[in-house]
Amino acid sequence: MPELVVSDTVDAVATVRIDRPPFNAFDTALRIELGEVVRAISDDEGVRAVVITGGATAFAAGADLKALSVMEYEQISVWNRALQRVFNDIAALPMPVIAAVNGVALGGGMELALAADFRVLADDAVLALPEVQLGIVPGAGGMQRLRRLVGVSKAKEILMSGRRLDAREALSIGVAEHVVAAADVVTHAQALASQFAAGPRFALQAIKESIDLGADSPLATGLAMDKNLLAGLFATDDRKVGINSFFDHGLGKARFGTTPE
Repeated sequence: MPELVVSDTVDAVATVRIDRPPFNAFDTALRIELGEVVRAISDDEGVRAVVITGGATAFAAGADLKALSVMEYEQISVWNRALQRVFNDIAALPMPVIAAVNGVALGGGMELALAADFRVLADDAVLALPEVQLGIVPGAGGMQRLRRLVGVSKAKEILMSGRRLDAREALSIGVAEHVVAAADVVTHAQALASQFAAGPRFALQAIKESIDLGADSPLATGLAMDKNLLAGLFATDDRKVGINSFFDHGLGKARFGTTPE
């Protein structure tokens, strides 16, 4: 059986490609395979940034509705909980994760993109959470993550209408960070990932942890977390490399991942 998820690591950047034609719709097999790949990446010390992408015409088109249409309450609860877990595992990866979105990202496909830290969209990409038009709602994190990106009112408007977002609107409201030509989406995302991979691993991890965990925490809780994260970074080689390089060569010249002099 062909692999539904292909992962390849080059220069500390893991590129994960979903390959379930024609539209990369999620079924149980794809969900299981993606989860296995994500867990392997989480355990791989050689991976320092991740790019997730799909095909030329579809990043991912949500759940396989034929499979879902015959499910009852208990079955959909189990299935959705498992998909949530995979997307949560992606969001919790300790390194930067970039979704490189070509074509359509609908339903669960948009939820997958929202689980990444950053989104690079093709200029002709289309995103939507259209579940309301089926009489249901997104269940794999889309509602919560969209609200955190665009705010309460805008999230309600997008979710209650189920309408589509083109790339330019996604960029303007904060759903995407970059919009590029369709042919350049993956290479642009990989170039961005390479910049992160060359950066200070533990400082990047600390930033991700602070922003993600502090988003809904009281300010005092967030400040205490930041204090502890900063103190912990002073025990890392990257801190020594960064500060030594600043004194010797100026800001922005550090070669992280090397042994401090």
